[in-house]
Amino acid sequence: MNLSDLALFVAATEAGSLAGAARRSGTSALQASRRIAALEQDMGIRLFHRTTRALTLTDEGERFLPYARTMIDAQAEARAALGFDGGQVTGTLRLTASLAFGRKVVTPALIDFLKLHPQLEVNLVLSDDILDMVVQGLDLAIRVTSRLRESSLVARRLADNPRGLYASPSYLAAAGTPRRLAELAAHDCLPDGSTGYWTFRTGERTIRQKIGGRLSTHSIDAIHQACTEGAGIALLSEWDVKEDLASGKLVPVPIADAKPEPMIIVALYPSARLLPSKVRLFIDYMHARLMS
Repeated sequence: MNLSDLALFVAATEAGSLAGAARRSGTSALQASRRIAALEQDMGIRLFHRTTRALTLTDEGERFLPYARTMIDAQAEARAALGFDGGQVTGTLRLTASLAFGRKVVTPALIDFLKLHPQLEVNLVLSDDILDMVVQGLDLAIRVTSRLRESSLVARRLADNPRGLYASPSYLAAAGTPRRLAELAAHDCLPDGSTGYWTFRTGERTIRQKIGGRLSTHSIDAIHQACTEGAGIALLSEWDVKEDLASGKLVPVPIADAKPEPMIIVALYPSARLLPSKVRLFIDYMHARLMS
């Protein structure tokens, strides 16, 4: 199996056409078509459905794509280990993060990381859905979670994710400021749409406090916006409210008898075996950045 043909196959899936893959690879569309056909013959499967206007993966092509990427990454790792690439990180780092955290924290980190590694490319997927990393061909997921759950993925804790209750000054002026946990029941709160309660810790105990309000949504960005516009009290991460606290759009709402359940920021990846340097270096970079 020719690794350059595998690279062409991956390039075609990313470009959406053989012509685009050919341009990336410095070859002609005709030659690219012949090489993909030779790869399909070698493997004994059809990788693409081809029409005059579209190029889409077959089911076999979908299943083969993450393995093709792994083989290409392994070659890059071997070249780097042997000094063929001058010690530079190369290839494409494919990762996912949630929408709000990815936009505010991960994207700025990636921009700075790319400046340190000019031969690296990044494909960032922002989604609040939990994606199948193997099927999607992802190297890494950065997530905010309440605990490390048992799964087939390897997890590394990057940093704590402190949270608090926040509201706009206009909301508190109109509705008053709750001081104790039970008082939240009388306020408009902004739940994330999946539950009707928030989880708090008091001493060693965990408490689920029932909350209610006229607006609920699965979007943290929408909750944040509604909170700044005076719609109620929101439970938000510190990284999400720094600018609003500085400008006075939001103020903390401390509760005397409880604190929000702590959360953590974790890196998830399919396997610790032969972890590509691009993944390891970005995990280390994110850890140092979040802890600074």
